[in-house]
Amino acid sequence: MADPTGDEELFRALCAGDRVALGKAITLVESTRRADRDRAVALVEQARSVQRTTLRIGITGIPGVGKSTLIDPIGREAIGHGHRVAVLATDPSSIRSGGSILGDKTRMDELSRSEHAFIRPTASRGNLGGVARRTQETILLCEAAGYDVILVETVGVGQSELEVDRMTDLNVLLTIPGTGDELQGIKRGVMESADVIVLTKADPKAATLYADARRSLLNAIAFLPARDSGKRPEVLLTEALSGDGIAALWAHIVSMSEGSHATGYFEKRRAQQNAQWLQHALRDGLLEELLTDPGIAAHLETLQASVRSGELGPFKAAAELIERFRTSGGRLP
Repeated sequence: MADPTGDEELFRALCAGDRVALGKAITLVESTRRADRDRAVALVEQARSVQRTTLRIGITGIPGVGKSTLIDPIGREAIGHGHRVAVLATDPSSIRSGGSILGDKTRMDELSRSEHAFIRPTASRGNLGGVARRTQETILLCEAAGYDVILVETVGVGQSELEVDRMTDLNVLLTIPGTGDELQGIKRGVMESADVIVLTKADPKAATLYADARRSLLNAIAFLPARDSGKRPEVLLTEALSGDGIAALWAHIVSMSEGSHATGYFEKRRAQQNAQWLQHALRDGLLEELLTDPGIAAHLETLQASVRSGELGPFKAAAELIERFRTSGGRLP
């Protein structure tokens, strides 16, 4: 049985900015144990009641584009302007072992040493959309702990990374010349979800290459629909290791955020995201309830055997399981 007093102490320590308490709180909401579910829900609801002005920024792009490397100077730039920064990094999990290297933090060496920064790498564990399963809840916990800039780094799998756009205020897409993005920008997907596009690793010796890539991206963007904010993304150049372009990128992010607040779009976007969060949490909760019911778990094994043998198709098997769950009042004998 959970100790409510202990949870209250955890929440108080969390709101006081205790990093250990924040780590424990995140571990609690990430837990898949049924016994932790009610405690996690209560804790997130408490965190939601803490009113703070924050900025949530998504950082996405293909593997190797330099997301973690860029986050280090961007985070330090934000801290230099008086902010506290939380980085939520998602690492890919092995499809065989489920393990993950969680190496992003090693590429944020300077930022990780700052007392004003909190970095939490999390394994994707097969979760789709480029982010971890409980990233939305973790954002609220970090904000309750006093971090007012939240950087959400995606796993880096390309066109499927759209989930981060549903939980951040601004989405930053990183790319480099030669990836094809400048030629395929007309495609629906990640390009349409970007509020700003950053050409990274901008070596001065390759200035012509980067100028051509920027021009091609701007031409492609002109054919894409504007964001819900009514704006199209600007294309900026950065070199994270030297720091070139970092101050300009941060200034652009701040300017976009201020404009979003001035027009009322910020509040509208957060409200839409809360509604989407409800749908996401509902799907997760129902699936978890379905798969952890002993009767259903046993019946599922039988259906899986039939699917493997070819006696039953996957679509039909799923329909049968759902129908039996529905007609039994939400429980199978």
